[in-house]
Amino acid sequence: MWYVSTRGVAPRVNFEGALFSGYAPDGGLFMPEELPQLDRETLCQWSTLSYPGLVKELCALFIGSELLPKDELNGTSGDTGSAAIESVQGAKNMDIIVLLPKGHCTKIQELQMTTVLKQNVHVFGVEGNSDELDEPIKTVFADVAFVKKHNLMSLNSINWSRVLVQMAHHFFAYFQCTPSLDTHPLPLVEVVVPTGAAGNLAAGYIAQKIGLPIRLVVAVNRNDIIHRTVQQGDFSLSEAVKSTLASAMDIQVPYNMERVFWLLSGSDSQVTRALMEQFERTQSVNLPKELHSKLSEAVTSVSVSDEAITQTMGRCWDENQYLLCPHSAVAVNYHYQQIDRQQPSTPRCCLAPASAAKFPEAVLAAGLTPETPAEIVALEHKETRCTLMRRGDNWMLMLRDTIEDLSRQWRSHALNTSQ
Repeated sequence: MWYVSTRGVAPRVNFEGALFSGYAPDGGLFMPEELPQLDRETLCQWSTLSYPGLVKELCALFIGSELLPKDELNGTSGDTGSAAIESVQGAKNMDIIVLLPKGHCTKIQELQMTTVLKQNVHVFGVEGNSDELDEPIKTVFADVAFVKKHNLMSLNSINWSRVLVQMAHHFFAYFQCTPSLDTHPLPLVEVVVPTGAAGNLAAGYIAQKIGLPIRLVVAVNRNDIIHRTVQQGDFSLSEAVKSTLASAMDIQVPYNMERVFWLLSGSDSQVTRALMEQFERTQSVNLPKELHSKLSEAVTSVSVSDEAITQTMGRCWDENQYLLCPHSAVAVNYHYQQIDRQQPSTPRCCLAPASAAKFPEAVLAAGLTPETPAEIVALEHKETRCTLMRRGDNWMLMLRDTIEDLSRQWRSHALNTSQ
């Protein structure tokens, strides 16, 4: 399995090359050169698997067995910062650098990251939003020699491996929701995807392309660039990022839409490169009619206000005694819209990306009582460590300096060990 950049200039790489990277050297995102096709028999076999089992089968499709034997493909995806920290804290041969948008995630989310004091964990609180903190990361990864010298990789959905694992959400949702696999053709399931950077949307679209019978709905908050793109072909920035209760989706630059555009254009890297370079230059693109038509056929969209989020959280609690997080509520709001209009419905799954326990402010705003697990309460009393990246600081330089300092420490340690 080979991987190519959506912009078509960078040389192709194997899975290892895509994994140990961020953006491709030409500024694009890595994608499989060819997509496998799943037949009915395979889907029927997979329908009995556990979630980890599905992850393993999907990864095996996209990773050569010579690189990673199938038996070693256990693990999964989670809340990017804290899950990444959890997976590598204390590891001997890896350091992790996390940039969190200071003031743009909840106190609990910050504490999950800043209370990990292991020596190999380095957390920066950036005085900016998620789009702004992506800029220094993208600039660092554009320096190919620097990336190779320091063995860098990204762990958010810039990285293909994150999107690959998220595909399992869609397969698992499908098998949970479909009444039977005995019908011809296989039944359709609608999957509602709350999204910010569009990694989970890209994962769902790839799942659809390789044979999973799902219909996709993308649900966003008031930061509605994806909604405007689906409805009008208007892929352009608003004046500013809007702060909402669904804070992890407060994103104006959904970089994984580049993967979607590439797939919609029939893997046409010239079209994709032209679109994305224009967007980077002018922050505004009107999709070509044919591309917009394909997008609106493939995806339905909805944009949800804070008021609708809290109403949805309250309604779900009243009807089901289930406490939604605000991001999950963005998806469930679409479901309520459909049933209130008495629209004929296929089976529908709303993806729920987080626990409501992380968002007590939103729970209170919905007039509900947050349930706070003991381990989260305990975070309040732990020591924290976080380096501030202030507005006016050179964030890219701070990031490079940190990486270079860590490399020097590694080299010094290796030298001392060998002596």
